[in-house]
Amino acid sequence: MHDYSPTPDYLKNRVILVTGAGDGIGRQAALEYAAYGATVILLGRTVKKLEAVYDEIVAANGPEPAIVPMDLKGATVKHYQDMAVTIEQQFGALHGILHNASLLGHLSPFKEIQENEYNDIMRVNVHADFFMTQALLPVLLKADNASVIFTSSGVGSKGRAFWGSYAISKFATEGMMQVIADEYDNSTLRFNCINPGKTRTAMRASAYPAEDPLTLRTPEEIMGVYHYLMSDDSVNVTGQTLKAQPDK
Repeated sequence: MHDYSPTPDYLKNRVILVTGAGDGIGRQAALEYAAYGATVILLGRTVKKLEAVYDEIVAANGPEPAIVPMDLKGATVKHYQDMAVTIEQQFGALHGILHNASLLGHLSPFKEIQENEYNDIMRVNVHADFFMTQALLPVLLKADNASVIFTSSGVGSKGRAFWGSYAISKFATEGMMQVIADEYDNSTLRFNCINPGKTRTAMRASAYPAEDPLTLRTPEEIMGVYHYLMSDDSVNVTGQTLKAQPDK
């Protein structure tokens, strides 16, 4: 899976929503899904960044993407429901979601976690994925088959000191994915998590400021699993957490 090479146009005529599409892994996934034929819905907080990704896709002759500016910290259930209606009206069906947007917060001892930051992390990392997926289920079910990918972490399966809020949010993400996957096990939908591993992103740099980024894989170098889970080759894979990088 790490070296998975999709066939050209494997996403032709498919519509995929990518959250956190303006930066890092989300940006790279959006560019690559478009390069393989998908119409990508770019969701993120910063319009300028989304417009830059939009321009890159159009310049590469990819299908014209859509832009959804949204700050997940302040988004409501109504926002997600309205977005689902718009997607259905414009595209008819949704074939995939990559829930990539996440908030790290500050690394600190558990006893020092602040209420406001904890709530923000839960809103972005858990509540947004929950209510967005819930609103989009009817649109996903209109596709012949659809793949929903959540973003986990190494600290989402084994807790680590000082990673409190972020780690708790990723444990919740994995549990949520497993619940939905089990509920829709005999449907056309599949739900999985990806653990990106150590990747050269702004979030990684904020967590490890002394780390040499040149020792890390780039988002482009970990795309194999992201393609695999969007492809028909994974149509029977659900309820799993896959690592984007091989164990050393």
